[in-house]
Formats: sequence, C-alpha cells, structure tokens
Amino acid sequence: MAWSRRRVLRGAALAAAGGSAGAAGWRLAAPGISRAADRPLASMGVQSGDVQSGGLNSGGARGASAMVWTRADRPARALVEASTTESFREIVAAGRIDLLPGTDLTGKLLLDGLPPGQEVFYRFALSDLQEPALRGESITGRLRTPPADPGRGVSFVWSGDTAGQGWGIDPARGGMRTYATMLGHRPDFFIHSGDTIYADNPLQAEVALPGGGIWRNVMTPEKLKAAETLDEFRGQFRYNLLDENLRAFNAAVPTLAQWDDHEVTDNWWPDQPLDQPVHRRRGYTERFMTPLAARASRAFHEYMPTGFTPQEPGRIYRKVSYGPHCDVFLLDMRSYRGPNGENRQAGPGPDAALLGAAQLAWLQRELAASRATWKFIAADQPIGLVVYDDFATRTGSEAVGQGDGPPLGRELEIAALLRFIRDAGVRNTVWLTADVHYTAAHRYDPGRAVFQEFEPFWEFVSGPIHAGTFGPNALDPTFGPQAVFVKAPPPGQFNLPPSAGMQFFGHCAIEGGSGRLTVTLRDVADAPLWAITLDPAR
Repeated sequence: MAWSRRRVLRGAALAAAGGSAGAAGWRLAAPGISRAADRPLASMGVQSGDVQSGGLNSGGARGASAMVWTRADRPARALVEASTTESFREIVAAGRIDLLPGTDLTGKLLLDGLPPGQEVFYRFALSDLQEPALRGESITGRLRTPPADPGRGVSFVWSGDTAGQGWGIDPARGGMRTYATMLGHRPDFFIHSGDTIYADNPLQAEVALPGGGIWRNVMTPEKLKAAETLDEFRGQFRYNLLDENLRAFNAAVPTLAQWDDHEVTDNWWPDQPLDQPVHRRRGYTERFMTPLAARASRAFHEYMPTGFTPQEPGRIYRKVSYGPHCDVFLLDMRSYRGPNGENRQAGPGPDAALLGAAQLAWLQRELAASRATWKFIAADQPIGLVVYDDFATRTGSEAVGQGDGPPLGRELEIAALLRFIRDAGVRNTVWLTADVHYTAAHRYDPGRAVFQEFEPFWEFVSGPIHAGTFGPNALDPTFGPQAVFVKAPPPGQFNLPPSAGMQFFGHCAIEGGSGRLTVTLRDVADAPLWAITLDPAR
C-alpha cells in the first residue's frame, strides 16, 4: 500500500481524537526506526596516489594505473568502481576491499587498466560488514591519468611539512589553506616531499601569536603527546584529515608521498638509542628507535595512497612515470642512513650511508633506463644546504652537507650519483625537495664546486605547506650551489605561524610537444615569487 501525506495526516488526526480506528491508523502511519546512524561512513574522504603509466593489465605503456584509498568509521566492505564519466555509466575498473580494525579501518586498492590521458572518476560504496544490507552513501574522487601522447602537457605541485611546530588546524583562520591554493591549479599530481605528519610535535589548544591574537588548534587525544604506540601514530594522520582543505585536495589530486623524519621523530636514524635529553623530554619509553620506526612505517602505509613493493613491503623509494615527458624518482633518505654524527667519513661505509647501496644502485639503474624528457629526483632533504643535527649548538650533521671541502660522509653517495648521471649521459635531471621550511632555487655548477665531476643542474626547495617557517640555511660549496632565489623569514625571526603568509609550494608545468619546463615558486596566497623556464637537452 502506498502511503500518501494525506493518509499520514488523517491517521494522526484520528489518533489525537482518541478513537480506536484513529489509534490503529496512527500505528500504521508511524515510520520505521531509522538506521541512518548504523550505516558506514567514509568521513575522512578519499585519496588517490601513485597514478602512473603502465600497469599489470593496462596493455603496456599506453594504459595507466592508480592507487585509491578510504577509511570507514566501522568495519565495512567497500565496492570500488572507476569510470571516465561522472555518472559512472560505463565502469572501466572495479574491485572490492574490506576495511577492518587491523588496518585502522583503512584500505587501498589498485585501479589497473585505466585509459590514458583521461579524467577518471572513482567511488567507494560502503556496506556494513555484519549487515550487508546497511549501505552508506557513496563517496567519490577524481584523478587524471598520464597521457600517452607527448603532445599533452603535464602540471604538478610539490611541497612538504604538514602541521608542525605547534601549528595545527585553526578553522577560524581557514585551516590548512595551502592545500586550497594548490588545488586551484588543478595539477595532475602532488609530490608530498616528507614530514607528512609531525608525530613528535604535540599541540596546545591555544598559542599566542607574535604581535597579538591567538592561534586556536583543533585538538585530539593523539596530539597531546609525542606518538609512540601504533594508534598514536595513526592518530597523527587522522588529525590532518580533519582539515576540509586537505580532504578536498585529496579527492581531486593524486599524491606521491614520501617520508622524512617527523613521521617518526626529529632527526631520527635507524637503531638510534633514545637516550638523549630531547627524547626524555618527549617522554619516550622505548630504548631504541626501531619499534617507533616500525609502527610509524605501518601507519604511513595505511594512511598514504602509496603503491606496494612485494620485495620490501615497507619500502618508500620508487619510480612513478607520468607520460612521455615525466618520470619521478621518489627517494628515502631516512631509512637506510648512518648515524647523525659529524658526517666527515673519508670513505664509504655504513656510517656514511644516506640512500644505502641498494637504493643508490636502483636509482642509477632507473635513471639510465628512463626515456622521459624530464627526470625529477624527489628528495626528502636538500643536498647543498647545511642542516645541523643540534640546531641550538650548531653541531652534528642531519642532512648531506657539512660545510666545506671535498665530498665526505653522506656527500660520497651524492658525488657517486652525480658522476654516474654525467658518465651515463642521463639528461634533464631536476631535484625537488622541501624540509628546511622556506623556498629557494639552487643552481649547481661544477665551475663553482670543489667536486666537479658532474653536469650543471637545478635543485628547487619549497615548503612548508602548513608549519613553522624558518631559514635560510648556509650553502655547502662541495657541489657548487648558488642560491639564485631565496624567500625566508627576516634575520632573527623563526617559527613564523601559517598566519604570517610564509607557506610555500612549487609548481612545475611541462609543455606538450616541446617539453619545455617552467618551475614557479609560490606562496599560500598564490603569488608567483620566482620562475624559470628550462629547455630540455636532446
């Protein structure tokens, strides 16, 4: 029987009159108990990542693949579908994943065999794992697959450092606004150059701003202390996803994610003893870095839409090919390094390691095999800046350079790589990085360098996305860098809040056909601070 508004109102009126027929009518008209609150939700949105040319079922280089991600608010099964139309009239890829407590209710699926050079829409339809008939609303994202045609251009952005130095989400100040600015460029993808979270930086509810005013952070239990447990590390990622700018960005732009130190703790290295005053101040109960890094790695891979490497499931370094003009080589300068000592070893060895032998050999092999017009080396740290392990005392080495002279310590691997690039005839390499919380353009010239066995190249630095602003750092002359452009706080100012407007990202645009590359350094207001156009060597 169809129930009209008239029948419902009549039954209610009769019930109010107290008649037996009215009471029966009221019972019939009463709506069923709502189960809306029992339906699974994906309240943290969707993400895509590692979108690239090729794939297991993509028909070779002319197809494409992408990883897609979501998180449910309860155990759920997700039907995943992809289409080249927003109506999902024709499904081009599909799959199914279960979102379970063992992965903190997160899940990701490889969409393979996608058509190249297309706008692809994907959706997750969730159903309750215990009651499959309880289905939540579908949640949708979009991505753009790599072109097979060199006549189509490529556009992407990069930056690093999200929610650091006490600056979390302040909704009254627009939240993490740099994500909204980057989204305005509709890039093909985004390289997150590390420090995707700040697991070691607890937040306070209120922070006094220089010059007056209060920064008011959204607070969650996990942001009250430095992360140690697996759920505390997961909570750092969940916190960032509370920001509506980041969720909107994730739904429209694929992310190529790498990590640095703050996914675990500041300046960490493998097997590091947790016995320094800074570790005691952070309240760590573990004796060594190993368990923290293991939990952090698991949380990173659960929450980031990264691909999976069967040979080393926790591996972060990888190559992502985005059409004929663009290969991205994402490095891991953290997981295989030696201790943060003085970094002045005269010869290679475990203590001088940065990438490690296996990663360095992989990078050389993949660079030599690349046929892309541009080879972007996405590093989680700059190679020409001095970064101290202990900033207060200006001692120890956290990054690559240590100040002067020929290659020593971690510089030995970089020197070997630069020499290999020259000798193997690898053309058009560009280094992209963040980490130091300001933006800069560095030109490396063997004519200015102590070590001269390489071809000139550029390194572009840009960040933070949403963290304190610092810098600039001193240049190390070993590889001859020249700071062609720098935007950093004035002398004597540091840890500037996001409200100061000094949040930065970089934008790369490759012309179709000619392959010319334009790199632009921008701020949170989208002001173009500096730009250069490079012609590819043939």
